[in-house]
Amino acid sequence: MADVRTATAGQFEPAIASPTEPYGPRPRRAISRRNILIYGTLALVSLYYLLPLWVMVVTSVKGMPEIRTGNIFAPPLEITFEPWVKAWSTACTGLNCDGLSRGFWNSVRITVPSVIISILIASVNGYALANWRFKGSEVFFTILIVGAFIPYQVMLYPIVIILREMGIYGTLTGLVIVHTIFGMPINTLLFRNYFASVPEELFKAARVDGAGFWGIYFRIMLPMSLPIFVVAMIIQVTGIWNDFLFGVVYTKPDVYPMTVQLNNIVNSVQGVKEYNVNMAATLLTGLVPLIIYFISGKLFVRGIAAGAVKG
Repeated sequence: MADVRTATAGQFEPAIASPTEPYGPRPRRAISRRNILIYGTLALVSLYYLLPLWVMVVTSVKGMPEIRTGNIFAPPLEITFEPWVKAWSTACTGLNCDGLSRGFWNSVRITVPSVIISILIASVNGYALANWRFKGSEVFFTILIVGAFIPYQVMLYPIVIILREMGIYGTLTGLVIVHTIFGMPINTLLFRNYFASVPEELFKAARVDGAGFWGIYFRIMLPMSLPIFVVAMIIQVTGIWNDFLFGVVYTKPDVYPMTVQLNNIVNSVQGVKEYNVNMAATLLTGLVPLIIYFISGKLFVRGIAAGAVKG
C-alpha cells in the first residue's frame, strides 16, 4: 500500500508547479526594437519642438556682439537680462516706446472678463441643453455648433459695422464682447458633453428632492465641474491671449493687446534689428498661457478624460 502511495505521489509530482518557478506572462525586455523605435521617435519629436525654444532663450540673454558671430545654438558666454528689460519697458511698438508693459495690461483687461463671462454663460447653456430639454433645444445647439466652425474672416467686416453702430468700435469693451461671443459655441459643446456624462439618476434625485434649475446647477453640477471649467479656461485664455487678428482689427494703438505690440516690435524696419530683444519679447508674450497650463495641467487632463470631448 505504501508503494502504491509512493508511486502515485511520484506519478503526479511533475504536474505540481514548484512555488519557486515564475508564472504569468514573460516580462518584456527593457531594450527591444519596439522600445527603441518608440522612445527614439519621442526623443526626435521632443528635440524638434524644444530646439526653437532653446534658440529663443539663449538668444534673449546674449548681447548683440555675441549674436553677430552667427552661432545661434551655443549657450551665452555672458548672460545679460538687458534685452528683457528693454522688451518690457523701452522697446518701440510704433509711435510709443514703452515696451510691452502697456500691451500686457491691455491683454489682462481683455482676457479676464472675456474668459469669465464666456465660461459662465457657456456652462449654463451646456447644463440646460444636457438636462433641461426645451422646445427647439436641438436647433439652438446646432446653430451653436455651426457658429463654432464659421471662419472668423467671414464675419470681420459685419462685426466692425455692428461695433461702430454700438459706439464701441476701437475699445476694449468691444473686443471683450467679440471674444465672449466667439468663445461660447465651443465652450457650450464642452459643457454639454460633460454634463451629459453625469449620471442621470443624480439629476432626477435632485428633482425629487425639490431642487430647481439653479439649485441643481449651483449645488450639484458646479461643484462637480472643476475639471471641465479648467479645460474651458485653458482653451479660452490661450485663444484670447494669443489672438492677433481680432486685436488688430477691433482696437486702436492705445489699447492694442500684447500680441499686436509684439508684431510691431519684431517687424519694425527702423534702426538696428535687435534679435535678442525680439526673442525676449516673444517669450514674455507667451509666458502667461504657459504658466496657466503648467499650474492646471493635471485638471486639464482630468477634464478631457471625464467627458469633455465625448459625443
